[in-house]
Amino acid sequence: MDRQVIRVLALASLVTTAPFGAAAHQLIVFASVDCEGVTVEAKFSNGRVVQKGEVRVFDGNNALQSTLELQSDGTANVPLDTVDHSGGLVIEVDTGGHDNYWIVTPEDIARKCGS
Repeated sequence: MDRQVIRVLALASLVTTAPFGAAAHQLIVFASVDCEGVTVEAKFSNGRVVQKGEVRVFDGNNALQSTLELQSDGTANVPLDTVDHSGGLVIEVDTGGHDNYWIVTPEDIARKCGS
């Protein structure tokens, strides 16, 4: 086989497998609400818990309300009485190499608080 053909095939192989390799390390963020707070959970798509990261909490107008560190179990707790949650919240997790977010709607909070 010609060297040029081999190079083209090798490059094509790398390009077609790159998205799968990148997806293997995707950050997954989940937030659940009870009437007292929001519990944030972060893990990688392979199931590994995120052990270090920053959690930023924004209100419905994208104003920063709070910044917290993830615990070693990949969780953080945001007390609702410390943030303006009337317009909902955006919970953003940043590990330094990966980031993702979860949206908590006003309806999510109202449903959990029985109002």
